[in-house]
Amino acid sequence: MGHIQQHAEMDVDGSMLVEGMPGVGLVGKIATDHLVEEFDMELYGTVHCDSLAPIGVYHEGERGILPPVRIYAAPDEDLVALQSDVPVNSAAVAEFADCLVGWLEDENVTPIFLSGLPAEKSGVPELFGIATGDAGGLLDELDIDLPPENGVVSGPTGAFLNEAGEVGLDGVGLVVQSNERFPDPEAARVLIEHGIGPLTDIEVDISELVDHAEEIRKQKEQLAEKMREAKEEESSKAQPLRMYQ
Repeated sequence: MGHIQQHAEMDVDGSMLVEGMPGVGLVGKIATDHLVEEFDMELYGTVHCDSLAPIGVYHEGERGILPPVRIYAAPDEDLVALQSDVPVNSAAVAEFADCLVGWLEDENVTPIFLSGLPAEKSGVPELFGIATGDAGGLLDELDIDLPPENGVVSGPTGAFLNEAGEVGLDGVGLVVQSNERFPDPEAARVLIEHGIGPLTDIEVDISELVDHAEEIRKQKEQLAEKMREAKEEESSKAQPLRMYQ
C-alpha cells in the first residue's frame, strides 16, 4: 500500500505543490529542482509505493541515503515540491497517483502538475493551462492560454491529473512546448516565469536557468537518455490527441 512518510513537522495546509516527475525535456524536474534549491526547501516526507524503484539516492557532499521520490516544503512561501530522481515504473503509476492525490486532499494542498509538449519551437516556448475541480479560474485570472487543440497527458502526470479530476480536487496542469530529445532549461524557465510564479505569487530568480542552461543540459542528459529508453507510460508527456489515437 502506498504511503507518504513524514520526516519533519511543518504546516503545509493551504500550500501549492509543484510536481517534478521526469518527462519530455525534463521540464518539470528542472523547474522543481530549481525551486527546491532556490528556496532551500526542507525535506518534508518521502513517498513509498511497492512498485517504485527500490533504490537509494545519495547527493554530492552528503552521507545520507534517500528514497528516489521525495516531498520538500518551504512553509514561509506556502510552497511544496514533489521531486523524483527516477522514472516511475508503469506498474506503480496508479498506486502512486492514488497515494499522492489522497495526501493532497488530506493536507489541503493545491497541485501544479507540469508536462512538456514535444514541439519544434520558434522563439519563446508556448505555455497553456488545464485544470481539475474548480481551479480553472486561477488560470483565467492570470490569462494563461487555453489549449490550442485536443490532447492528452500521459505517464505519471497524466495519472495524477486523472485521479485529481476523478475525486474533484482543485488542480492545475501547465503544459509547455519542449525539446523531445534533450533536457530543456528554456522551457523550464517559461514554466516558472509565466506559470508557477504567477500561480504561487512568489518571485523566483531564474538567472541560473538562463546563465547555466548548457551546464544544466549536460547534468540532466543521463536521466533524459533513460527517459528515452523508458516505456511510453513511464514518461510524463503531453501530446495532441490525434497523435495518441
